[in-house]
Amino acid sequence: MIMAKISIITVCFNSKATIENTIDSVLCQDYNSLEYIIIDGGSTDGTLDIIKKYEGKVSCVISEPDQGIYDAMNKGIKLATGAVIGILNSDDCFSDNHVVSIVANRFDSEDIDACYGDITYVDREVPSRRVRFWQAGGYQQDRLRDGWIMPHPAFFVRQEIYERYGVFNLNFKVAADYELMLRFLLKGIKMSYVNQSLINMKEGGHSSRNLGRRIEGWQELRRSWKMNGQRVPLFFILRRIFFKIGQYLFL
Repeated sequence: MIMAKISIITVCFNSKATIENTIDSVLCQDYNSLEYIIIDGGSTDGTLDIIKKYEGKVSCVISEPDQGIYDAMNKGIKLATGAVIGILNSDDCFSDNHVVSIVANRFDSEDIDACYGDITYVDREVPSRRVRFWQAGGYQQDRLRDGWIMPHPAFFVRQEIYERYGVFNLNFKVAADYELMLRFLLKGIKMSYVNQSLINMKEGGHSSRNLGRRIEGWQELRRSWKMNGQRVPLFFILRRIFFKIGQYLFL
């Protein structure tokens, strides 16, 4: 295997309750050529005290106010020096210690720009309990109109794709990750599907609990198509909702 450097970026803000598990899941990876970057939004709850415990093991830590999660992600992308970049949120963990090695092998063995896998959603209070499973499946362009998109937390992409097609659009507050991946797909990037869960993600974040935030997200999903020169698919939001409902049916 060619040991190309892979950069993992974690963005956080007041994540004291979960950040240590996230850090441990990165540092326990069995892939040696790994760069780990943490972008903190100026936490005041003790998050930075936990991060400091790993000084010398984390490649880069930045703590300063930002314009939100997507601004923080963009900062991390700008700092990353790896050939491939993945983003792991501060309340998520890799499914096991081999995830980065599996991703590296996929990039090494195939002529691809990006790869992605599945996500296991777990209960926020009882992480051992699985509540939802996002089996992404292989990419087919027609599926985009049914609401399909690859899971962003399980998405790894070559740094040069960000350089070529841009980073997160800060005009989007809720669905910038969707817009970015839609943009990449419409540009024709070459992808590979890893048929296994790569991420354990805690269910029930802020946007999923807040109806107003969810409506804002739906509006941004529609705007993503228009900004990329596409007509919004007929009944797109309903198709997107049905797509997500299916994730609860196959546990």
